[in-house]
Parts: sequence; structure tokens; C-alpha cells
Amino acid sequence: MKKKVSLKDIAKAAGVSTALVSYVLTNKEKEARVGKEIAGKIREIARKLNYQPNHIARSLKSGRSYTIGLVVADISNPFFANIARTIEDEAKRNNYTVIFGSSDENADKSWDLINVLLNRQVDGLIMTPTEGSEQQIKQLKERNMPFVLIDRYFPGIPTNNISINNFESAYHAVTHLAKKGRQRIGMIMYKTALHHINERKRGYLEALRDHKLPEKHNLLKLARYSNIREDVHKAIDELRSGRKPADAIFFATNSLALEGLKYMNQLGIRIPEEMAIVSFDEAEAFDLFYSPVTYVQQPILDMGKESVRVLLEQINDPKKAVDHLFIDTKLVVRKSCGSRQKN
Repeated sequence: MKKKVSLKDIAKAAGVSTALVSYVLTNKEKEARVGKEIAGKIREIARKLNYQPNHIARSLKSGRSYTIGLVVADISNPFFANIARTIEDEAKRNNYTVIFGSSDENADKSWDLINVLLNRQVDGLIMTPTEGSEQQIKQLKERNMPFVLIDRYFPGIPTNNISINNFESAYHAVTHLAKKGRQRIGMIMYKTALHHINERKRGYLEALRDHKLPEKHNLLKLARYSNIREDVHKAIDELRSGRKPADAIFFATNSLALEGLKYMNQLGIRIPEEMAIVSFDEAEAFDLFYSPVTYVQQPILDMGKESVRVLLEQINDPKKAVDHLFIDTKLVVRKSCGSRQKN
């Protein structure tokens, strides 16, 4: 059997001390004031020798696994996929590995995933909590488990949280539609008690009031996560019916928007001539649609980086005060809103 390459082997090839090699390969060369040239040389030698770090020995020595557990709602959703990738890259930069899974917006599945990750001895968790998972969050707090909630949080439970101002973001999106001359603006949102979605609803309603537009109950439609296709189709049919149909739709998430756009395309609805569209969150398909979609752009890169930073700070200092960070969004204006003169 071929002998495993050690730090000593790399140090000998580079003509430096084993300690210096250790600093470089754990990304601590700045603290040790190692020059860029020698650090690059050490990494190149490690690559050529196919050096594989001994994580078990490292864990036994430090009392850490150097792994982070990540639980997102749905890894197939572009928003969560991009969040996961950003977290993975940032964790790697800090010598951590990420193990992740999807809850599918199911509290029981979320708890199963959390327990699997805890049994894997992860050092901390980053999570997008599901509806009804408050007790799970409280149990993690009682266990003093380092964790950060991302995208969502529960206002009544003090926790580390990285999110956006959903109310303000939705308010600006609907205001944009109002300024484009849209008179009957509908909204399609998930049927949920989750705070972030209901803050988007609050922003929608407040914008209608401020622009003196109708806020009738028949303009606000609910869809179930488990029945998204049928519910979105029904919602669009209802918004288009009646004596005064909607002339704009604000979708509360990109998954709702994608389902809605596919259906409207089947129906031959012209966007933005017949219906203006704004979506919360982006999707690659928005660029391919014949009328590129206006959307609320969430700061995915910043959210991912900040979640890792806050988690690692808590891992290193369990008594650190809770961080609750709001990061600004941006409304990316495309062709799907058009412009219509008010009557």
C-alpha cells in the first residue's frame, strides 16, 4: 500500500518547517505572516503529492468535526440552490465542509434532517425553518447548539438570523406596478403562517392603500405548497374573471411565478399588454421568457457569506450576542410591467 503523504513530506519538499505547512494548508498563513510566494509553493507541492488531510485526527485534536449542517426548503429551487452554493464556498474558505438536505416545507422531515446532522456531530447548523418548526428551534437553543436561520425567522424567538426586509421589498414592487398605471393588482402567495411570506402580504396591502387602489379579498389568492400547480392555475383563472379582472399580478415567490408564467403562456395571455408581472426572487427562466420578468433580487451572496460568518463566530464564542441582520434587496426592472396610462 502506498504511504499516505504527510505534512512532513510537504515540508521537506518545500524546504520549510512542518508548522509552516500546517498554517498554509489550514488557511492561516496571514496570522503566521507567511509570504504569498511560499504559501503558493506549499499548496502546489501539496497538490502534486496528492495530499489528503486527516480530518479524524484533526477532529480529535480540536474537539470539532469542521462540518456545518445546512437545511433548506427545496434545493431544486434556484434561490435555495444558490444560497447552498454560496454557503458551501464560504465554508470551504474557512476549512469547513457542508452537509445539506431539503425539508420540502415539512416540519417532520426538517426535524429528521436536523437529528441526522446532529448525529453526524456537525459543529453548527444553518437553516431555513419550516412552518410549525418553532419547537425545533427552541430545542436547539436549549441544547446550546450553534445555529443561524437564513431567509426566515420567528419574531418571538431570539435567534441568529440573516434575512431581508420583506415588507419593504414587497411594498416597492407593488408601488412600481401602481406607478406603471396598473389599477387592479392581484397577489398570489403561499397559504402559510410563516412570517416572511405574511410580511410580503403586508407590504402588498400597504402599497395598495397608499396608492388608493382596491384591496379586495378576491385579488389576494392563496396556493398550497403541496398543490402548487392546480392552485396557481385556479388563482389566475379567478383573477382574470369577473367584470373587473386584474391587470397585474405580484407573485410572492419565484416558484409561484414560474408556475403562473407557464400557465399564462398556455392561455395566450400577453405580458405586459394584458397582465403585468412582478416576482419575488429571480429564476433563470425569467431571462428566457419573451417578456423578461421584473423581480425582487435578494442578496444571495451576502446572505450566504453572513450566515457562515455569524455561525462560525457563535461556534468560537458560544456566549456571543444574537445577530439579527437585514440585508437590502433590489428591484430589477424588466419588460414584464410595461406602462399603462391611468384612466
